[in-house]
Amino acid sequence: PKLLLLDEPVAGMNNAEKAVLMDDVRRIGARGCTIFMIEHDMRFVMALCEDIAVLNFGRIIARGGPDAIRNDAQVIEAYLGRDDDDAPAPPPR
Repeated sequence: PKLLLLDEPVAGMNNAEKAVLMDDVRRIGARGCTIFMIEHDMRFVMALCEDIAVLNFGRIIARGGPDAIRNDAQVIEAYLGRDDDDAPAPPPR
């Protein structure tokens, strides 16, 4: 195929099954197939993908390789939260 769409392919898989799937996806990609994957297992994504787009509430907040995504301030804020010192003050009551 020219394009392979994967929607949460590792949901419910153990680590051994994930490793087999990762090898299969790499092999398919090496043949020139474009792979579009939606996945929440970020370890799997970071180990496999060259170009990652991160969405937050339906909007792309970052795009790039694993290192760029790992260090992106918007990704960190959206998925890990902010430091208390950086958080906005709560509204007055």
